[in-house]
Amino acid sequence: MATMTVSLPDPMKDWIEEQVKRGDYASTSDYVRDAVRKDRERREPNYPLTIEELRDMIAEGEASGVSDKTLEEIFEEAMQRVNAKHNRVA
Repeated sequence: MATMTVSLPDPMKDWIEEQVKRGDYASTSDYVRDAVRKDRERREPNYPLTIEELRDMIAEGEASGVSDKTLEEIFEEAMQRVNAKHNRVA
C-alpha cells in the first residue's frame, strides 16, 4: 500500500480525528479511504457496484429461494446484469 502525505486546514483535521474518536472509523487513513471511495462512486457512475447495490442483490437472492440453475448459469446471468448496468449508465 502506498503512502501519501496530505495537508489539511486545522478544522478539517479536527473533524476527521473526531470521527475516529467517535468510533466511526478505525483511523484517519480509514476515513480518507472511505471519502475517496464515496467520491469515486459519485463521479464514476460506471464504477462496478456500490455497497448498496451489492446489499440489494444479496437480499434479492436470499428472498428468491433455492435455484435449480447450475453455478455456471448463475454466474453468466450475474455477468449479464453487470454488463447491462454498465451499458445502461454509459
